[in-house]
Amino acid sequence: MAFIDDFEAAERRCICGRTKWSCCTFRIMFVLFFCVYLAFLPLYSTATRNDKPVIGILAQDLYTPEDNQTAYIAASYVKFLESAGARVVPIMINQPDEEYKRLFNSINGVLYPGGAASIFSSGYQRSAKFFYEMAVEANQRGDYFPIWGTCLGFEQLLLLTGGVSLLTETDTRDVSLPLSFTKEAKDSRMFRGFPAELMDALASQPLTENSHRWSLAVEAYNTTQALKTFYKVLSTNTDGTTEFLSTVEAFDYPIYGTQWHPEKNAFEWRKPYIAHSPSAVQVTFFMAEFFVGEARKNYHSFASEDAEAQALIYNFSPVKTRKKSVFEQVYYF
Repeated sequence: MAFIDDFEAAERRCICGRTKWSCCTFRIMFVLFFCVYLAFLPLYSTATRNDKPVIGILAQDLYTPEDNQTAYIAASYVKFLESAGARVVPIMINQPDEEYKRLFNSINGVLYPGGAASIFSSGYQRSAKFFYEMAVEANQRGDYFPIWGTCLGFEQLLLLTGGVSLLTETDTRDVSLPLSFTKEAKDSRMFRGFPAELMDALASQPLTENSHRWSLAVEAYNTTQALKTFYKVLSTNTDGTTEFLSTVEAFDYPIYGTQWHPEKNAFEWRKPYIAHSPSAVQVTFFMAEFFVGEARKNYHSFASEDAEAQALIYNFSPVKTRKKSVFEQVYYF
């Protein structure tokens, strides 16, 4: 180490020309300085990283509420984030703005999951809109706050940004597809840390599960200034007729979206078209690691450990679903 080399050089100077007393004093001072350096080294190395990120997942409206249960979160989204070292807080629907504001200032990012809620008028839509607006405002003042949207969440983000729905119906239900990467993908924040072999697999193998009825056509994106100036397109797909956006990231904000489901490869087993190959499972974990890594750049925290403990999803238990469900497990609220 440089410190040791400098110390040895200093000792040689002491031997050559200094008194034994001054050498001893120098040694003591150097050892004290070196100990202080080591004591503060761990603090310095973690000063720009939050190693205990907490991410909120939007709950969404149940189509047929029952037994005082009005909302749900599929457990695969929780496992997705936990697999990369995050803890999860459920964001309940139809809460007062003050509660959402308090929660926003306590968590380090938000995930908008897929599902079947209305992106125009629902508890899901209202909470998504609130957190989107808060995140944009926070990022503009230098408070790094990431958002991720999957499938329905992807569509919700596009609507919130564009202000009007431009979705078109596509034949993209129950199919896994390879990604058609754009030239922007390689140097994107999302994909630049992926191994080359995994990028090749994503481009050549059907590793991304699609279960959506609606898509944003590339043509619609290209003619909508609000979307073109906000989102960079990282990949597209086609149903044979319509080319549509499948992966995006915002130019100036840590806001990301996939029309496909990265969480399903590792955690959902009900449908035969979901890929479970080693490469498919790596996709799940690399995507999770990326987004949780973004959340580590945020330093919001709960007012107390008790408040944090009361908010975490550990206070709820996932329920095994009926066979007809596309989810293995669900949290009900």
